[in-house]
Amino acid sequence: MVPAIRFLVPYLAYLFSTFIKLTTRLTIVRGEHRGRLRDADQRFIYAFWHQRQAFFTVSHRGDRMSMLISRSVDGEMIAETIRRCCGVASVRGSSSRGASDAVRGLIKALRSGIDIGITPDGPKGPRTEIKEGVMYLAQKLGVPILPVTNAQSNRLVLKKSWDHFQVPMPFGRSVVVYGAPIFVGPLDDLALKAAELKVSLDAITLEAEALVA
Repeated sequence: MVPAIRFLVPYLAYLFSTFIKLTTRLTIVRGEHRGRLRDADQRFIYAFWHQRQAFFTVSHRGDRMSMLISRSVDGEMIAETIRRCCGVASVRGSSSRGASDAVRGLIKALRSGIDIGITPDGPKGPRTEIKEGVMYLAQKLGVPILPVTNAQSNRLVLKKSWDHFQVPMPFGRSVVVYGAPIFVGPLDDLALKAAELKVSLDAITLEAEALVA
C-alpha cells in the first residue's frame, strides 16, 4: 500500500466510525457482566473474534481499553485507528513477534487502570479458533476474560480475507452481547479454559446474529 494511503487510513477510519455511530441503533445485551467488574474495580480482558473488531471502535469509543495489535505494517494502521477511537495506545506484539514485550505492556496497561482487548483467533487464524495465549495471559495476570461480540443488520463481509472480516455499514441496527466472565485459576488446564471461551464466544455470536436478523 502507498505510504500516503497508509497514513490517511486511520483518519478516514475514525471519520467512518463516527458516521456509523451517529447512524446506527445500538442495543447492549447483558452489559451487567461488565458493570459488575467495573463496580468491583476489577480489570479484565475483552475477548472477541477478529472478524468483528471494527465495530468496537464504535461501540466502545472512549472506553479505557488498550488492544493487543500485531507488529505488522497493517497492525500499525489498526493501532493508530484504535488510538484515535479509544484514546489509548495499543500494545504491540503477538505469539510469534514481541511476545515478552507484549506481556510487559499488557501488565503495565492493567496496572494503570486500563482494560485490554484481545482477538484470540488473531492475527492470522484459523478463524474462530482460540489460541491459548489469551488464557495464559489471564492466568499470569490474574484477571478474568470477558467474552463479547457484536452483529449488524447492515454490514460488508470481506469473504476473501482469512477471517471474513466484517465492516459495519450505516443506517442499521447493531447489538453488542456480553458473556459471563471466565476466570483462569493458577492450576486450571488452559486447553479446557480455551474450549470454554470458544463455547461462550460462539454462543453469544449466534445470539447476536439472531437479534439483528
